[in-house]
Amino acid sequence: MADRPSIKNEETYEALRADGASKEKAARIANAQASDDQSPSQKGGKAPPYEEWTKDALYERAQELDIEGRSDMDKDALIKALRNH
Repeated sequence: MADRPSIKNEETYEALRADGASKEKAARIANAQASDDQSPSQKGGKAPPYEEWTKDALYERAQELDIEGRSDMDKDALIKALRNH
């Protein structure tokens, strides 16, 4: 499949896509799980949950990630878009 990067764990990738994950997100997770250097099932950093962020902070993060339509989103929509990116 030439339209996507190399996938190291095809089964995980397909399961994530079936659950609605984007191609990019599914590839990142599948490849991280297949890597001995990464432990994606472990708790991440120390950032507070998005619900505790201000709308302005959420917007800035969405801008960093180039999420389309962010200027029309309310706080809940920004949170959803960031989590699904």
